[in-house]
Amino acid sequence: MTATRPSIRLQDKWLDHLLPLIDDEGWTDRAATVSAREAAISSEEKALAAPNGIKDLLERFFDRAEEDMLAGLEAQDLSDMRTHEKVAAGIKAWLSALEPHREAVKKASARGFAPWNAPAAAKRTWKTADAIWLAAGDTAEDYNRETKRALLSATLPTIVLYWLDDDYEEEELDAFIESRLKGAMKLGQWGSKFAKPGLELLDRLRGRGS
Repeated sequence: MTATRPSIRLQDKWLDHLLPLIDDEGWTDRAATVSAREAAISSEEKALAAPNGIKDLLERFFDRAEEDMLAGLEAQDLSDMRTHEKVAAGIKAWLSALEPHREAVKKASARGFAPWNAPAAAKRTWKTADAIWLAAGDTAEDYNRETKRALLSATLPTIVLYWLDDDYEEEELDAFIESRLKGAMKLGQWGSKFAKPGLELLDRLRGRGS
């Protein structure tokens, strides 16, 4: 078993004290300061755990959700599932991991959708999409890898917004996820006809330059 880095342990300790404050304070510097004080985390430890402040803690929050997602999937038998069903199972396991902190996700979404946070939000979504595809057994290394993650990255925000609305039945969420994935698959099949030649040419050009 891989040992947890000291900075991760400190982040987790800090985050455990921060999350109860998020509902009222949001993902703010003030909340980070108060929770660090409550967790008895020193200035030196704060610099080690989260040199970028609240952004690092928000990143760790979603990293933990991905870790819980993987643990949840390990408890399931995915062997007879088709690829898109495995991806759907990954999305649902990820949402299940986030469920206890729905308000924190809502506040994070509001923060991420702000123009000045858009690049970080896009990077975070791509990382989650990558984790879901890897959990589904995807080992592609060609242009398909980027296409799959790009399409899922574009799909996840709409799924999260739907999930954040409490007014739905579980079957409706399942159907919504399935419909979004089917739409992404159709787009991917159409787009690959045009993307593949260009990406293959780019790979050849990169090879010449190496």
